[in-house]
Amino acid sequence: MKVIGVGDNVVDKYMHKGMMYPGGNALNFSVYAKQLGVEAAYLGTFGNDRAASHIMETLEEIGVDLSHCRQHEGPNAYAGVDLVEGDRVFIGGNSGVQKEHPLVLTEEDLGYIRTFAMAHTSVYSRIESELPKLKETGILLSYDFSADYHEDMLKQVCPYVDVSLLSCGHLSEEETKTLLLQVCSFGSRLAIGTMGSKGAMVYDGQEFYQQAPHFVKPVDTLGAGDSFFTAFILQYLQGKELPDSLEAGAKFAAETCLVDGAFGYGISF
Repeated sequence: MKVIGVGDNVVDKYMHKGMMYPGGNALNFSVYAKQLGVEAAYLGTFGNDRAASHIMETLEEIGVDLSHCRQHEGPNAYAGVDLVEGDRVFIGGNSGVQKEHPLVLTEEDLGYIRTFAMAHTSVYSRIESELPKLKETGILLSYDFSADYHEDMLKQVCPYVDVSLLSCGHLSEEETKTLLLQVCSFGSRLAIGTMGSKGAMVYDGQEFYQQAPHFVKPVDTLGAGDSFFTAFILQYLQGKELPDSLEAGAKFAAETCLVDGAFGYGISF
């Protein structure tokens, strides 16, 4: 099995300690998949500054295929991060060259993407106009809405997305259930709500499944949602039952919380 992340990449700049780490929803998915023993690729846009070079060198070291990425003159995207008792808080950022050079998928790209079992993208990839193309490849497509969603956006995106991931830590259990029902009614086959310290919930169009978190004293929670989803979906794609897949997601997310940044590889800035 091969999987690909399509869309956003950043460096997460930890302002309080002057360190930056590779990250981004789509990129994290590719790295976590590789860490879990699955062949993985990433397709996105880089700048040509030190941050971009560090991300690309890191991915090459990890073994993520970058053969179809773009690179443009200018700064790479970044997100400013602070930590409060181990929990990450975002404090601004910049889209870098990804704003001026949004990812537009060519026929060559789509032929390449068809060689994978699934593709993962996100709201921060700003790739909504390309979702019909990704849908037409026929492979499984997942999309991370993070906490940046509203009803009109769900109606726009869900018809093209097989698996939707949403941050629901601010919602009650009943509100999360209502949201996941809505997401599936708009077209997604599987809807996943991550609820922070309350765990996660999945709706498969028929039943709800819940998963408690594996509690650890976190070093850094950045990447916990991405790692949870990656381990979960890889298990599910390999034929595991939903409860077993959820347990795998919770275990891997807890391990991620013990690492600085989304997956380490920090350098000073």
